[in-house]
Amino acid sequence: MTHQVKATTDEALGAFLDYLHYERRLSPRTLSAYRRDLEDFLGWLSEQGHIDRARIDSVHVRSYAANRHRQGLSPKSLQRHLSALRAWFRFLLREGLVKANPADGVRAPKVPRHLPHTLDADQIGHLMDLPGDAPLDRRDRAIMELFYSSGLRLAELVALDVIDMRSSDGLLQVTGKGNKTRRVPVGRFAREAVGQWLVVRGQLAANAETALFVSQRGTRLGARAIEARLRQRAIEQGMPRHVHPHMLRHSFASHMLESSGDLRAVQELLGHADISTTQVYTHLDFQHLAQVYDQAHPRARRKG
Repeated sequence: MTHQVKATTDEALGAFLDYLHYERRLSPRTLSAYRRDLEDFLGWLSEQGHIDRARIDSVHVRSYAANRHRQGLSPKSLQRHLSALRAWFRFLLREGLVKANPADGVRAPKVPRHLPHTLDADQIGHLMDLPGDAPLDRRDRAIMELFYSSGLRLAELVALDVIDMRSSDGLLQVTGKGNKTRRVPVGRFAREAVGQWLVVRGQLAANAETALFVSQRGTRLGARAIEARLRQRAIEQGMPRHVHPHMLRHSFASHMLESSGDLRAVQELLGHADISTTQVYTHLDFQHLAQVYDQAHPRARRKG
């Protein structure tokens, strides 16, 4: 069964992107990804020649997915493309421009699940034990402590303003994916590190700059700069592997789950919309338990 689009394809795509921007309030980066994925699909339709853009059905969507998979598109990227198509046709369905969603039921190959790399508690302690008392030392120490204390995403930390840290209840309100806000606790070490940074922040920050973390130029510190600083600090501290902001978030989640066993609480702290995203940390937890068992259980020990 075909699903006729009454408006032109370009108009329909433009209306959808406006909806994502003004109603869903998605970030420019996410909007760009939607546009790119949908234009890839429309480009593929044009390459076929015989397909009427106004009549797209599930066979076309499956053919597109199979074609891109054969060309080497990873299952994860293909899932994103199909998710964009489902969202677009869901919007068109809501607007009465199609009678059904031809992307429903079309699934990408399963993505092999890779367990995220984490640091153990001793490694975290060593990383945080950053020497020096210069403004940049205090700033970098506060950044790392805040990442690990509250499980923040990189974009969430970049967006923090000084005023965000002035809550009297020890909680920090952050804006995550989909413009959703959540409140997360800030631990004592992180509060102390941020407090020490705020004492000297004025030596770097430009007038009227609201950002919590600023560069040497006095403006808001960007994501790439934070990644580079964390990588450099980890090297200076002799860490055995490449350390990045998400590794501190992973470590936060893994350690919280190991200690509490409360998957729902960890989901809330991380700001995951779907608990299945959080469940990857249960695999880390079981992996840790298996290692403890292998080392401690008399019947599990290998003979020397």
